[in-house]
Amino acid sequence: MFIHCQNTGDASGSALRDRSHIENMLEVATEPSTEVSGAIKKLLNIYHKAIKPMEDAFKYNELRQHEVTDGEITSKPMVLFLGPWSVGKSSMINYLLGLHGTSQELYTGAEPTTSEYTVIMHGDKFRTIEGIVMAADSSRSFSPLEKFGQGFLERFVGIEMSHKLLERVTFVDTPGIIENRKQQERGYPYNEVCQWFIDRADLIFLVFDPTKLDVGGELEMLFRQMKGRESQIRLILNKADSLSTQDLMRVYGALFWSMAPLINVTEPPRVYVSSFWPFDYAVDTSRDLFMKEEISLLEDLNQVIENQIENKIAFIRQHAIRVRIHALLVDRYLQTYHEKLGWFGDPHEVFQDIVNDPDKYYIFKSILAKTNVSKFDLPDKEAYQDFFGVNPVSHFKQLSQLCGWSGGCLLEKIERAISHELPSLLSGVGKNSDPPAPAKCEERPKNRWRRQ
Repeated sequence: MFIHCQNTGDASGSALRDRSHIENMLEVATEPSTEVSGAIKKLLNIYHKAIKPMEDAFKYNELRQHEVTDGEITSKPMVLFLGPWSVGKSSMINYLLGLHGTSQELYTGAEPTTSEYTVIMHGDKFRTIEGIVMAADSSRSFSPLEKFGQGFLERFVGIEMSHKLLERVTFVDTPGIIENRKQQERGYPYNEVCQWFIDRADLIFLVFDPTKLDVGGELEMLFRQMKGRESQIRLILNKADSLSTQDLMRVYGALFWSMAPLINVTEPPRVYVSSFWPFDYAVDTSRDLFMKEEISLLEDLNQVIENQIENKIAFIRQHAIRVRIHALLVDRYLQTYHEKLGWFGDPHEVFQDIVNDPDKYYIFKSILAKTNVSKFDLPDKEAYQDFFGVNPVSHFKQLSQLCGWSGGCLLEKIERAISHELPSLLSGVGKNSDPPAPAKCEERPKNRWRRQ
């Protein structure tokens, strides 16, 4: 959302840029693949047969608070727009969808204009959907958002429109970061809501402009929440044609200097420099550079769309690994409890001692002794104090008891899904993918998602 700094006249009188490269790069005219829909059905079947029963048996969702719904598995790739207020997030969405000058255009302005989380998605016709309706629809992926309360749902809105690009991707516009505002003044748990969207985003565009490069507490918290998702983050320096080339180099350096310490990875973050709105670049600016940067960003976006099913399978497999580890830990707590509980011991005191000091009973070390469990996948020990505080030990059975005559054991099912079924589905998608296009003279960028 922004008023362009460079132009002194009415922006609506400026020449519009040609958008044909966007249509071509994002393959807007391409029909959705039947291969993807088939793989999604198989993925749903694996989830319900092998993973969901283990989730339910050990109440995993009460530990992680990340419930995987059918809508989340079948949903399109999600692109999340974050950044300070009025840096151009809404204008960038308008530009990508070609909404400028239409009745469907997202409102933009120099003041903080987006106070809602706005989901722009495909539908048969243009309509606006209230947040409470979005959350109540179990066929969508947003039903878990009900837990954030009425205060959030009043600031959550969906926009449906018939658009070819939205058949392949969903955009989420977010309220701008305002560093001098306390979280409670927003009326809902801002950081928790951001975490929910960050966890589900396939690509995160973190947008800045030359006037808003300061790093405050709210932005630092966002970066902490994105820890582990660095490969999905793309930094965007927007409104780049409002600066001279010399000033642009200084601002780019300042942005890089501010952001690098917050993204704790060996490889520096990718920063795209351009002006993402429909009007022509300002005169005497680096037009060729801006267009190359824009095309690179579109290639990034298209790779995420192309790799939709691979990303979904990887996400569900990672989720299954966490569910399995949780089940193994709860099983170990139960086993230790039954071993230590004597004839005259107080059951509550015995179990409380185990939960408060799991290291004394080698709870976590015994799980790490299993060759296919990584210490980096283990949850925090403190989380189980809260977990067992609301879920008494009597509510659970040990894994050895969760077996049926015909269905097999829950542990065997989830291990088979992790080790064989999901990797097999992933390799099957790779084999059925379209053949590579004929080689061209120029070098193509390396696809950072697809397995090389």
